[in-house]
Amino acid sequence: MRVLLIGNGGREHALAHAIAKSPRLTQLFISPGNPGTATLGKNVLVSVGEPAAIVEFCRKEAIDLVVVGPEAPLVDGLADVLTEAGIRVFGPSKAAAQLEGSKDFTKSICDAAKVPTAAYATFTDEAAAVAYVKTKGAPIVVKYDGLMAGKGVTVAMTVAEAEGALRSLYANEKGAKIVIEEMLTGEEASFFCFVDGETVLPLGSAQDHKRVFDNDEGPNTGGMGAYSPAPVMTNEVEARTLAEIVCPTAREMVRRGTPYRGILFVGLMIGDQGPKLIEYNCRFGDPECQVLMLRLETDLLDLLDGVARGELAKLSVVLKPVSAVGVVMATKGYPGDYDKGSVIRNLDEAGTLPGATIFHAGTRSDGSRILANGGRVLTVCATGKDLFEARERAYAAVAAIRWPEGFNRTDIAARGIARLKKESTHG
Repeated sequence: MRVLLIGNGGREHALAHAIAKSPRLTQLFISPGNPGTATLGKNVLVSVGEPAAIVEFCRKEAIDLVVVGPEAPLVDGLADVLTEAGIRVFGPSKAAAQLEGSKDFTKSICDAAKVPTAAYATFTDEAAAVAYVKTKGAPIVVKYDGLMAGKGVTVAMTVAEAEGALRSLYANEKGAKIVIEEMLTGEEASFFCFVDGETVLPLGSAQDHKRVFDNDEGPNTGGMGAYSPAPVMTNEVEARTLAEIVCPTAREMVRRGTPYRGILFVGLMIGDQGPKLIEYNCRFGDPECQVLMLRLETDLLDLLDGVARGELAKLSVVLKPVSAVGVVMATKGYPGDYDKGSVIRNLDEAGTLPGATIFHAGTRSDGSRILANGGRVLTVCATGKDLFEARERAYAAVAAIRWPEGFNRTDIAARGIARLKKESTHG
């Protein structure tokens, strides 16, 4: 098979890493890719914002399957354009990608399918939204309806903070659609499923670390590290998530005539009453994808192509009996202002340590050197027989990288390890 993978982040490097292992692969193109993906296939420049250019490239290169990494092209309808052109694509249609593209749409699906989620109300009028917040009180969650690259959600601990978030959103866009919801309590986890209409095939669980500093302090980021599996996702929680959240959603999407086909990222809050839906995303997570791909035993290309063909029911997922931990190394200053161009040394040596795999995100090559070219720059991952060993190995690889201009959290997977220790004590 000849495959075009779209994207340039750590997620796409991890997907390329897994796709490249498939015996079915003839040629892998990545657009635009990064220095990491360049070692696994051929980086090409095809404008994601111009679907016609992607169609032309696919025809010229006889592409059998397009795999779309980022959410924005899916929400914009890239999968529809490719499908209409007779090109197989892994990723949901524009209508189905509304599960990520519109918070209000997802809430309407939850209402119709009786999916457990936070109580909410939707507003387009600032005064009405402010009045609602004052009535409900804090803590409360304010969410912009559409895509804002992870920056459209405020967990407000005071009414004043919620009002400030609303003012900011409405100043940016008059008449913006805003979803205001109750704050759920418990432990967050991410659960990933391949979905093909009403067929749902679980991939696995992970837990992300959103805050920039240790102990979940500082501003939110795109993710500072992840581990898989997440101990909070017990067999019982997983079964309930499938029965109460994912499968009813898949059925409702089919009922509406907009079946979902792709990977479904299920953001969960697991509390005393069991799992509740925080959000859906229509893509693999980042950095969750990196740790999940290291655990995947099944041929990823088989799974991606099976979904694209509508034949997921014939397939299964097998995970290696290992744990994986990924630590994001970011440029100092992130998620605020940061400099680009610092040199990262010793990557090859770090990557040869036991269990270690290093995924590139915000990097560029100037020939012989790898330079930092973004905020989140690397995801340094490792597998091990359990979370303890995987974490130890990941941090050993981090320590081997020489990059004074970078920083990382030192407590990735600490919560999962604490839960395992607690369970073994009580066990």
